[in-house]
Amino acid sequence: MASEAAPGPIEDDRRSALISTCVVAGVGTVAAATPFVLSFQPSERAKAAGAPVEADVGSIAPGEMKTFEWQGKPVWVLHRTPEMLESIKRADDRVNDPKSERTAPGYPATPKYAKNEYRSIKPELLVVIGICTHLGCSPRGPFGPGSNPQLGGDQGFVCPCHGSTFDLAGRVFKNKPAPDNLPVPPYKFLSDTVVLIGDDSKA
Repeated sequence: MASEAAPGPIEDDRRSALISTCVVAGVGTVAAATPFVLSFQPSERAKAAGAPVEADVGSIAPGEMKTFEWQGKPVWVLHRTPEMLESIKRADDRVNDPKSERTAPGYPATPKYAKNEYRSIKPELLVVIGICTHLGCSPRGPFGPGSNPQLGGDQGFVCPCHGSTFDLAGRVFKNKPAPDNLPVPPYKFLSDTVVLIGDDSKA
């Protein structure tokens, strides 16, 4: 019975060349596909022009806030605790527009789902544009009870420019320079953990 000859240097060279070709082809495919896949995401120019932005809110712990950018503006998503929600109820009689009947000039009309005490679709999640309706500064916060003298015993946000104060629903307190509540952008939930900011059309 004849024995099989061991592969020689030529066979080894062919095998190496074939493996190298496959590796190069694989890398080339990934490199070609990457721009195609990325093209499904809005470009920075599209985001600045107003394209909707997906916000992952699942990682925001109760009591924490995360900022996203939409149309070049900061959009706050605050995960409110039960205590925070109670503080909003206690502030009802001390805010200018408790049910958000008015709309800040230059912003879209307040959505129907924000014309309530919590100004949100889900009570625990506040979604507002973090720009003061007085002269366009960005307020600071959220501050806990007794942690900011401008808020006294209230919880909320403070504008560093002229001292306007807002509760944890973004409602402006009475007798402050800001005439209106913090604006609520159009938004909708794509899932329990993802919010689409800039689009509230029905699916």
